[in-house]
Amino acid sequence: MMKRLRVLVTGSAGFIGHHLALALQQLGCTVVGLDAIISYYDPMLKYGRLALQGFDRQDIRYNQLLQSRTKDGLSFIHLDLTDELALNTLFGEQQFDVVINLAAQAGVRYSMNHPQSYVASNLVGFANVLESCRRHTIKHLLFASSSSVYGLNQETPFHTDFKTDHPISFYAATKKANEVMAHSYAHLYQMPVTGLRFFTVYGPWGRPDMAYYSFTKAITEGTPIQVFNNGDMHRDFTYIDDVVSSIVKLVDVLPGLAPTAPYKLYNIGNSQPEHLLELIAILERLLCKKATLDLQPMQPGDVQATFAAVEDLKAATGFEPDTPLEEGLAQFVKWYKAYHGKPSAKVLNTPD
Repeated sequence: MMKRLRVLVTGSAGFIGHHLALALQQLGCTVVGLDAIISYYDPMLKYGRLALQGFDRQDIRYNQLLQSRTKDGLSFIHLDLTDELALNTLFGEQQFDVVINLAAQAGVRYSMNHPQSYVASNLVGFANVLESCRRHTIKHLLFASSSSVYGLNQETPFHTDFKTDHPISFYAATKKANEVMAHSYAHLYQMPVTGLRFFTVYGPWGRPDMAYYSFTKAITEGTPIQVFNNGDMHRDFTYIDDVVSSIVKLVDVLPGLAPTAPYKLYNIGNSQPEHLLELIAILERLLCKKATLDLQPMQPGDVQATFAAVEDLKAATGFEPDTPLEEGLAQFVKWYKAYHGKPSAKVLNTPD
């Protein structure tokens, strides 16, 4: 079935979307990637990802579908999900079977001072995706949620049936809203919908605002690392290849009625929380350089620990993320050195 699917991947210039679009294309899907290419972090990283997908920056125009130069069956459109008319037109023209919505304004701390960015991307944009899926009878919608929806839950590991009524960041609130919005469409229109609660995804071509990336940069440059809650933090770090494998396997797993809607949530996590100081120690070994720690108190919106229960994922797909942190970080550091060590790498196939 996979080879016959026409798939829309939103956020395809982003970290997870980039890897997923390539994986689906390699499996024989016809893939359209979509991204607004916002400047939340350096857009050159996004253009670098797109270059690997076969799209030159100088060829990209807003709301114009572009075919990959190097990947058969892969195309890209620069489009904002808040552009309802253009989005609906794209759906009508492409007749997607599956939509995987990864486009979102990310970041817990950024949401403290930029809430309107989250309203536009995560609420208005996602509402437009839902409505386009309804109008064009999409066979399966999968969408990105986050471990942040678990908020102040103290019991671990986190199970998808835990209450998520107390988000502690506006980012988490928008992700909780996405889950509720999606469930309503699944119930009202019997539209199969699967939510993906991601747990601290890391790896090559990752997001510079994530701790593992910023820590690597600081250690390399010899600048202090800000370590919150005095380092007493645990995170369920999940390697990008495991995340992509989980999504790909779930594409064909249509949710049953739960209890009145074809709707299902899955944790996508390594189910192996790691202490933040252990992450730093691994990076020190890989970089052969000691870190300078700037210990800080807990920041508003942060949680002390995340821990994914993944029994449902394993039961549905036969797969569970299991890449050891040191192995995954070694791959990231290898990429980091190559990307940041060569000036030309930052502008892959892009103009001066």
